[in-house]
Amino acid sequence: MSSPRKPEPDGLGQHEVDPMLIAQARKGFAAYGFAKIPFVVPDRLKDAVAREVRAVLDEVGTRRDLRFKATGNTPRRMYNARRDEIAAVSELIPAVYDSPALTALLTEIVGEPVLPCPYEPEQYVATRLENPGDTHGWHWDDYAFALVWVIDSPPADNGGFVQCVPGTTWDKQNPSINRALLSGPTYSFELVPGDLYLMRTDTTLHRVYPVSSGIRTIINMGYASAADLEREISHETMDELWSAEIREEAKTRSAS
Repeated sequence: MSSPRKPEPDGLGQHEVDPMLIAQARKGFAAYGFAKIPFVVPDRLKDAVAREVRAVLDEVGTRRDLRFKATGNTPRRMYNARRDEIAAVSELIPAVYDSPALTALLTEIVGEPVLPCPYEPEQYVATRLENPGDTHGWHWDDYAFALVWVIDSPPADNGGFVQCVPGTTWDKQNPSINRALLSGPTYSFELVPGDLYLMRTDTTLHRVYPVSSGIRTIINMGYASAADLEREISHETMDELWSAEIREEAKTRSAS
């Protein structure tokens, strides 16, 4: 006997979306690997998610200043809260991530099934850039899709906007970021608080332009394609990003 379906969070199941907006987003996503889609959720849900993301980053956000060989030693300078840290204090965010109504809209935009990420640490991550020079440097993601909720964002003059190069390939042994940048045009997208955007993150090289002042706060929700579930995927950057905390947690468990 199947378990009863959980209610959609904060009216998401009743949220109506103009088909013209879906069609425009589909066209942009196909062309750029990027579509701005603030219309897919109601404003009250954006506000509720924003409150919870700010609260969890204030409570457990951890500073990271790293570079990753698998992405050509591009920098990550930011504060993060991990998926498990978010799920420990929020019922809303996991419910939004698992929402059939939301993933149905995303599926309509991308033209193929949008599925939960099988690797839980990549399901959702909260990030804050607040120091001058903070950035999420050039990279690809392990899985096909990302839905990013923009909670705080500085004016574009102060950085924090997204840049991307669609139709690129990630060779983790030889990432060749500069070659990828030369392979096609780089597109830049200005964002404001309340925006959501959808990206094809496994074949779109992308970054957040370094902030010079102000704060950029987001939650990234990662999703898989059907093809992702059929192939073996390694997780070098995520494993390295969380490795120090994982080691500390292991020490704590062994000492107890």
